[in-house]
Amino acid sequence: MSRLIKDYIEVSDHQSLDQLIAQLSAIRDRLPEGGEGQVRMRGNDVYGRHLCVMFQRPLTHAEADCESRYSADDAALRRYG
Repeated sequence: MSRLIKDYIEVSDHQSLDQLIAQLSAIRDRLPEGGEGQVRMRGNDVYGRHLCVMFQRPLTHAEADCESRYSADDAALRRYG
């Protein structure tokens, strides 16, 4: 299946800059081919902020199977509804 989904990895807070760089480098090394990860600050002042690494990856076999079942149901609903 050609559809890509967005995955999130949260980076823990309260660590040294060297630890953060090492963790982000390890995440970058594990990205799928063409993943092109992005780092964003998420959260707010009430619940706190955290770094979030986002990247796109192909669907796994189980995800593609589930997606195909739901897309078939959607197509049937559009036809009759």
